[in-house]
Amino acid sequence: MTYTAGIDIGSTYSKAVILSAENEIVGRAMQPTGFKLAEVAERAFEKAVAESGVSKDDVRYVVATGFGRHQAGISDVQVTDLTAAARGAAHLFPQTRTILDVGGQTMKASRLGDGAKVKSFRLNDKCAAGTGAFLEKTARYMGYTTEEIGPLVAISKEAIPISGVCAVFAESEVINHLSQGAAPADIMHGAIVSLVGRSVQLMKRVRMEPEFTLIGGILRFRRMVDVVREELGAEVNVPEGDLVQFISALGAAILGQRRLRKLADERAGASV
Repeated sequence: MTYTAGIDIGSTYSKAVILSAENEIVGRAMQPTGFKLAEVAERAFEKAVAESGVSKDDVRYVVATGFGRHQAGISDVQVTDLTAAARGAAHLFPQTRTILDVGGQTMKASRLGDGAKVKSFRLNDKCAAGTGAFLEKTARYMGYTTEEIGPLVAISKEAIPISGVCAVFAESEVINHLSQGAAPADIMHGAIVSLVGRSVQLMKRVRMEPEFTLIGGILRFRRMVDVVREELGAEVNVPEGDLVQFISALGAAILGQRRLRKLADERAGASV
């Protein structure tokens, strides 16, 4: 059987997916990105191959995506993360028209047309207050880890407003709320509401339309999904479990399968 791999070298984590010819995920892995991008690409790939149980020789095509895609020496081709995310999201949810992708260092909104092609997109990668790093920094300041954000915000009774449009000013608000005795859970809830407000504004700029699909590491927090749903006043698609973090890698692997089929057709045509 022929397999492909998609490697998403993100700013915070790098993910790899091994995909069968039937577009079934047979292996996946995630590694902290760090600064040695070529090495992390290989580690993620090798771990995904090990989980899949297939031979590396059976992985016939490797597609890299993400901000570090050009550093992945093991890849056959590179595609943008917008293109990869569109393919991955549309594979799971074929009627997807708007994608919100919230990662550690960037937030992206894109609107899709026919064939899962990106028609419009907007990025927020300049201010930390509009990315997942804002939530992680808020949690750390209050003495919590990133993994504790979900359980913490689940016990919130109300969201404490955080109106700062800059991460520095927002952090000052957090400090002020803590000094006044506000519950950390409510402050965390407020930080999520603030982040969602920015994400919805980004979606409006691409002229969003349903169906909406949410992806990226920060969307693994269920309260984040709930607040987005409430803000949009519409249902949203969310990949199950940690798959929400692998959508771009999945899309890259799908594009790899398409490329293999095209190459096979070209060879068949040449031999006629």
